[in-house]
Amino acid sequence: MVEETENNIDEETEETSANNPIPEIDSKYRMIILAAQRSKQLQRGATPRVDADMRKQKPTRVAMREIKNKKVNFEILEIKL
Repeated sequence: MVEETENNIDEETEETSANNPIPEIDSKYRMIILAAQRSKQLQRGATPRVDADMRKQKPTRVAMREIKNKKVNFEILEIKL
């Protein structure tokens, strides 16, 4: 499930529009999962979407700021049983 969510974090900011709004983060656990996945992307060389010096700030902190500022696109998938 984590891999599914990781693949759904959008790499492009420009694609967010009124017809595809970013959902609210409904729990601290979802926030942690999103921040961890975005942190991995930043560690692999992704460009930060907020003003941050990656040499002075940890990727997890940058990821949390990006999520707080709604710069990370994601979608919540329904699990079909």
